[in-house]
Amino acid sequence: MKRSHQPGRIWLGGLAALVAIGWSGAAGAQDGEKLAAQLCSSCHGVHGKSESPMFPRLDAQVPNYLEAQLKGFRNHARGETDAQSFMWGIASQLDDKTITSLADYYAHQTAPAGASGDPALLARGKEIFEHGLPSEGVPACASCHGQHAEGQDTFPRLAGQHEAYLERQITHFRSGARGNAPVMSAVAHTLNDEQAKAVATFLQAQ
Repeated sequence: MKRSHQPGRIWLGGLAALVAIGWSGAAGAQDGEKLAAQLCSSCHGVHGKSESPMFPRLDAQVPNYLEAQLKGFRNHARGETDAQSFMWGIASQLDDKTITSLADYYAHQTAPAGASGDPALLARGKEIFEHGLPSEGVPACASCHGQHAEGQDTFPRLAGQHEAYLERQITHFRSGARGNAPVMSAVAHTLNDEQAKAVATFLQAQ
């Protein structure tokens, strides 16, 4: 049976999960694990290993990035439609300690290598990721996201992420819906659709 991802059900599930772990605004590491299992896994998969390109993989994600995004959902800095539908209501119930606990839990998960793709796209994407597009002023993706796309500081891990999800985020950066990352907005406006797909294909395979 197909799993439902209606926003109303996600919201009610979020409240139920918070009650189930006895959430009181002072979450610890164990609470983050419980909340991830009881709430987040319904969309992001067990241990953050999402199987649907609608929802990003969170396994082994950089904790500082996860914290920043959850706070961005909470204060509506991320305004794309998916964020409004699925994350605004849930994030509104999370205080800073709970957010830190969730981020720490996902950061400690292991991430297997992603699926491969078209060899030509992989090669083109690898070139852009490692060297950028100098003639167009686009820096190498690796300069922010790490040599192996493992992420660092507030820059997310992109290795193994769903290709379709990455392409959709580039669209959101172009439109301004994700206005909390000016560097990516500039890059997204420079990349054409073919280049964006090539980079996304390469990253999913890492």
